[in-house]
Amino acid sequence: MLGALSLISLLAFTATVMGDSDSDALYGTWTSKSNQVFTGPGFFDPVDELLIEPSLPGYSLSFTKDGYFEEAAYRVSGNPQDPHCPTAVLIYQHGTYEVQSNGSLTLTPFEVDGRQLLSSPCTDNGTSVYSRYNQTETFKSFLVQLNNYHGVKELQLYEFDGTAMMPLYLAYQPPVMLPTITLNPTASATSTETGSHNKRSLRGLVKRGLENRYKTSAVKRNREPVNAAAYWWTSVGLIAFGSAVFFVF
Repeated sequence: MLGALSLISLLAFTATVMGDSDSDALYGTWTSKSNQVFTGPGFFDPVDELLIEPSLPGYSLSFTKDGYFEEAAYRVSGNPQDPHCPTAVLIYQHGTYEVQSNGSLTLTPFEVDGRQLLSSPCTDNGTSVYSRYNQTETFKSFLVQLNNYHGVKELQLYEFDGTAMMPLYLAYQPPVMLPTITLNPTASATSTETGSHNKRSLRGLVKRGLENRYKTSAVKRNREPVNAAAYWWTSVGLIAFGSAVFFVF
């Protein structure tokens, strides 16, 4: 009996995360396998209009519990006609998110805040193209589960046609994000918090964020705090011990 209970507990621990609300399940900063791309002031400085190139390509999403998201993407595409001419793009967006009744996830960015930096060294004469970027994204569904090998939460997103994207892993909780307000309001756009943040106060917020980049209160999740083999042998030992107790008593 004891062995069976131990096995059930182990399976429950490694099973899909259930019971949390959607906002609780998504809460945090998630990043792709490269573990080099993260949202927040380390990726985009809205005051100086600066996108900061990470050391490796990757993708990151952050979610708050009250409906805000932030996205950071660094993608490199090869050129089949000339392998020496890859194209690289950096994309930043933030805004609000909503989980629809059918289980789909919609990310609606603040239109004036999205930025894109496109680099094509063989055709742009060494000058990258910096522009505004605004793209509402809809994922058909998503799944938050425990990755048994890495021992951390995993976010699996599915594109509008059901295609699985690269999995994302929980990196920080609370999430590492820039302020969840319109960072660069224009004459045609109203700030989400009118009058409360001018350029000077925003500069202070970003500067403070950069200074505290490595002193954040967010807890970084170790990618491999546990080992799958250790789980296996521990469960086997518990089952053996439980069986012995059962036969003795």
